[in-house]
Amino acid sequence: MIAEYFKSKKIVITAGPTYEKIDPVRFIGNYSTGKMGYAIAEELAKLGSEVHLVSGPTALKVQNPSIKLYPVESALQMYDACVNLFPDCDIAIMSAAVADYRPKYYQDVKIKKNEEDLMIHLVKNPDILSALGHAKKSNQIVIGFALETHNELEHAMDKLQRKQADAIVLNSLNDPGAGFKHSTNKISIILKKGTIFEFPLKEKTEVAIDILNCIAENLA
Repeated sequence: MIAEYFKSKKIVITAGPTYEKIDPVRFIGNYSTGKMGYAIAEELAKLGSEVHLVSGPTALKVQNPSIKLYPVESALQMYDACVNLFPDCDIAIMSAAVADYRPKYYQDVKIKKNEEDLMIHLVKNPDILSALGHAKKSNQIVIGFALETHNELEHAMDKLQRKQADAIVLNSLNDPGAGFKHSTNKISIILKKGTIFEFPLKEKTEVAIDILNCIAENLA
C-alpha cells in the first residue's frame, strides 16, 4: 500500500537547522543534523515520489539523484521556499528545526569584545508549519514535528491544533537516543483526530518508514 500511495506524489520536506546571522562570523542556530528529514526524503524517492527537499545547513549529501534539493540558511529563506513549493504539493513534511527568532539587526562587521554585556534584539520568525497548515486545501496533507523537553504530549497536541496540521511527529530529549546528534530516534505520531501511535527507539532510516506507513494508512 505504501508504495502505491506515494508513487508520483509531489512532496516538500524540510530538514536540518536554520542559521540566523548576528554578524559575518556568528549566528543563532541549533544542534539539528538533518538526518531525520534526509532519511524521509530518501525513502520517498525510493517509493517514486517527486521529492523537494528544503535543507538548512548540514553536512549530509543527497544520495538519490531524483531528489530536488533547495539549500537555504535562514528561517526566512526556508519560509519562502516552502510557501512557493507548497501550492502544487500533495504532502508537506516539516521536519526541520527552524529558529523561532532571529536578530533584528545584522552587523555587517564582526562585533568586537568591548563591553561586559551584549544585548541582541530578537524578532519572531514566520511560522512555516502554521502558514502551510492554514493554507492547505482539502486534498493536501501537512505533517509537523515537535521536539520537546517537558510536558511533551501536551505541547505537541497544542501545536497540532494551533497550526492546523494533520499530524505531529513528537520526540523528546528526555528519551536516550532520540532527538539531535543521533542516528536513532524514538517517536510518537499524533493525528488530528486524537489517535496516538507510539514507536520504540529505531534507526532514523526505519523511523522514516514508520512515519510514511502512518501517513499512508491513516491520512490517505
